[in-house]
Amino acid sequence: MKSMLRSLFDTIEVLLRFLYYSLEELILKFSCYKKNVAGKIVLITGSANGIGRELAIQFARLGSILVLWDIDEEGNNETGELAKANGALAVCAYRCDVGKREEIYAVAEQVRREVGDVDILINNAGILKGKTFLDLSDSDLEETLDVNTASHFWTCKAFLPAMVARNEGHLVTTASVSSLVGSNKLTATTASKYATFGFMEALAFELQDAGKKGIQTTIVCPYLVDTELITGAQTLREFFFPILDAGYVAKEMVDAILKEKLYLVLPSYARLLVLKIFFPKKIVYLLAEYLGLFRLFDHFRGEPKRGQKTKEN
Repeated sequence: MKSMLRSLFDTIEVLLRFLYYSLEELILKFSCYKKNVAGKIVLITGSANGIGRELAIQFARLGSILVLWDIDEEGNNETGELAKANGALAVCAYRCDVGKREEIYAVAEQVRREVGDVDILINNAGILKGKTFLDLSDSDLEETLDVNTASHFWTCKAFLPAMVARNEGHLVTTASVSSLVGSNKLTATTASKYATFGFMEALAFELQDAGKKGIQTTIVCPYLVDTELITGAQTLREFFFPILDAGYVAKEMVDAILKEKLYLVLPSYARLLVLKIFFPKKIVYLLAEYLGLFRLFDHFRGEPKRGQKTKEN
């Protein structure tokens, strides 16, 4: 009887807190509150072009100290110059192949020594193969998982301890709408993005349970972004799922970080894709075909070799 009463009271408390937090979020949505990142150390992986470059420019305008990681040194240095021109307090560009754990650890130690403890870690680097599963080589699969997923483990291992020690920091990951739904010729990418989403969400819960509420987590799930990474990809129902501009995605990401959102899905209604689990199999396939998920990469022209500018997001 006591356990039933306890359960009832717990349920009532949760419902009341649910309503309170919903009202609080509604008020915050229309408020001007945004955290100040001036002088904060922001590390961005995959910063040589695309979303990463746009993020660097956005944070530069907010007066942040930028740490830029990319395998493409030339493109990364160009991003650094753009960041300086847009008001970054300081810019430090490093060559780092995030597909290699030991390289991540080595460059992370260099950053701590030369710049300091990272305040905002943005895991943005990614690759996409655009092949059917049986056409993917073993090295394709391993490389995709190393860059898109495992790199998040190693960067968090490197920079999270300092955040935990001071109970302050922000972890951000550029996942994908493919974290929510699969697509033809994206088996490796979808697997890596699902894993990334799950890792970051579980880590957020872990930090909350540990009382480290000063450490924020933001998981970003954009649809296809107009970068060289998706050259040749075509969206069938553009009025539902248009290919997104990298500048727009970066702007929305920065806004989500400043407002300390847990999830950012672009376009926002794409989160409805998770409802697929309630539908019969034939309806799932019907909707997937209608939305073009079978044909996105029919004209994909292949990914560049490692180190070329189109490698990172």
